[in-house]
Amino acid sequence: MNTIKIALLGAGTVGSGVVHTLSMNAATITGRCGAYIEIKKILVRDAKKHRPEIEGIPLTDSFDEILNDDEISVVVEVMGGIAPAKDYMLRAMTAGKHVVTANKDVIAEHLSELYTVADANNVDFLYEASVGGGIPIIKPLKECLTANSITEIMGVVNGTTNYMLTKMTEKHVSYDAVLRRAQEKGYAEANPSADVDGLDAARKAAILASLAFDTVIGFEDVSVEGISHITEDDIEYGLNLGYVIKLLAVGRNTDEGIDVRVHPVFLPKTHPLASVNGVFNAIFVRGNVLGDAMFYGRGAGSLPTASAVVADIIEITRDIVAGTTGRMKYKIGEKKKLCPVEKTKSSYYLRLVVADEPGVLGEIATTFGHAGVSLKSVIQARWTEEGNAEIVAVTHVVTHAAASAAVEALQALPVVREVRSLIRVADGQEDLL
Repeated sequence: MNTIKIALLGAGTVGSGVVHTLSMNAATITGRCGAYIEIKKILVRDAKKHRPEIEGIPLTDSFDEILNDDEISVVVEVMGGIAPAKDYMLRAMTAGKHVVTANKDVIAEHLSELYTVADANNVDFLYEASVGGGIPIIKPLKECLTANSITEIMGVVNGTTNYMLTKMTEKHVSYDAVLRRAQEKGYAEANPSADVDGLDAARKAAILASLAFDTVIGFEDVSVEGISHITEDDIEYGLNLGYVIKLLAVGRNTDEGIDVRVHPVFLPKTHPLASVNGVFNAIFVRGNVLGDAMFYGRGAGSLPTASAVVADIIEITRDIVAGTTGRMKYKIGEKKKLCPVEKTKSSYYLRLVVADEPGVLGEIATTFGHAGVSLKSVIQARWTEEGNAEIVAVTHVVTHAAASAAVEALQALPVVREVRSLIRVADGQEDLL
């Protein structure tokens, strides 16, 4: 039986998980792919550092040592970041080596270039672990769902923010308190911006939209809004109205263009994504032939991510054994027109602090009307400090431009003390996005 030799770039959380998975399931993997898989070298910053989790595997601090080793057929990049990871992947493919990566940063910004180089050199390039950890979504979009025209794709794709919003909902605690807890448990970094500001989810949204809509969607094309402005009051009001809040990555193919964004959404409690809690992820796809499908599972962590990485290694190994490498000539199409965020449509939840005096509700309703916004419901929720009242309004479906204009007009009213929240609402599956 053949032995396929691979090299890992990186020995951190995911790299050590790959080593463990290949060792733990060695017999099963060998039987399934028809060859032994051997890690010949691992690239690390300090080759002299003792690493008990990968003991027995040769280490190197020189990428050229891997690049120039003709026995190494597959390079597995799990080091993260754009530089030097992107350069290493391009050089490996140019040298005729197949590449597997879990790197969402590189994929979100350079997917078309990586595909072009892979095709030019007749090598496989796989990246299942770049979105959703261990959840299979990249391959379904590239292969299993290709008979469909995908119209919508969305999901809970960041475990840190989903954990935080889940705990804020279940425990009725503040954003600051739950962020500290997430950092203590290792779910959030000391600088949590990539997660809580929606940047991690935006990179994944760009990848999913590029594949779903056969176009080039870059990270810079995604409209992004994080969760730092969400309060326990908003969550409580949402629950009373029948909603659960989630940070969603959203992609739609609309008449106005490709619409890709990340933002919090109030979902009906009955929607499948509303029950995706903790660090779990889920991705919802709508095709014109299939209808609706949802992919659910652990979206991060050493072994869940390693599961996807090793599956890609196995697929390439099977191709090598069968002599069919480079058969998937998957190219991203030309860049399509993007839908401006101002033209996107949704219902909206607004929370206002207003003067507690006669005629205020009428003045607010008139202001909404002048902005072209129709109200579904208005609730005087409670009194606040200094004799003011807090009002919660939910609109019918309007453009984002109209909702923003309404907020601007409300802020100019003398009776409005503050517009505290503006959050999208999905009242049903049909207008979910």
